[in-house]
Amino acid sequence: MDNFEQALTALQQGEVIAYPTEGVFGVGCDPDNPQAIQKLLTLKQRPVEKGLILIAANYQQLVPYIDESQLTEQQLQTVQATWPGPYTWIMPTSDKVSDWVSGQFDSIAVRVTDHPLVQQMCLAFGKPITSTSANLSGLAPCMTTEEVEQQLGDQLVAILRGTTGGRDKPSEIRDAKTLQVLRQG
Repeated sequence: MDNFEQALTALQQGEVIAYPTEGVFGVGCDPDNPQAIQKLLTLKQRPVEKGLILIAANYQQLVPYIDESQLTEQQLQTVQATWPGPYTWIMPTSDKVSDWVSGQFDSIAVRVTDHPLVQQMCLAFGKPITSTSANLSGLAPCMTTEEVEQQLGDQLVAILRGTTGGRDKPSEIRDAKTLQVLRQG
C-alpha cells in the first residue's frame, strides 16, 4: 500500500492526516465526523470556537457546506474567479455544517486548492477535508514532512508525503460578503 492509499484509508477511518498545501503542511480530517474533529483539535491544542477551514478539489465539493442563497451572483463570481488557488473565503454555512467545523461562527472558511496532491486526495475521498496548519499551538507551521514528523509524528496515523506549493505563508483569507481581506496571504 503506497503512502497515498495509507493516508486515504486513515481519512476514511476517521483519523487525522498531515498533508502538504500551497504554503505550509496542513492537518485535516473528515469534516462530517465529530470524533475525527475532536482528535484534530486535541492534537492541535486548538479551541473548537475558532472553527476550521475546508479545502476541496473543486467548487462542487464545497456547495453542500455553504448557503449560496445568502450571496449575490457577483459575490459568488468574485470568489470563484480566485480558485483554484491560495485564497480562503469566509462564506455563509449551510445546515449541513456542524459547530465542530464552523466554531462560534455562522460562516465557514473554504478553499479550492491548486495543490495537485490535495486535489487528488479530496477527489479520492469524495469531499473536502478540514485544513489547519500542521503545528502545535504557538509553534511555527511545518514546511516539510520531516518537521511534521518531529512536531506531530507520534500523534498522526499518516503523513501524505509531498512538497508544499512553494508559498511561504498560509493562504489569504477574505470575506465573501464584504470582500475584505481578513488575513494577508
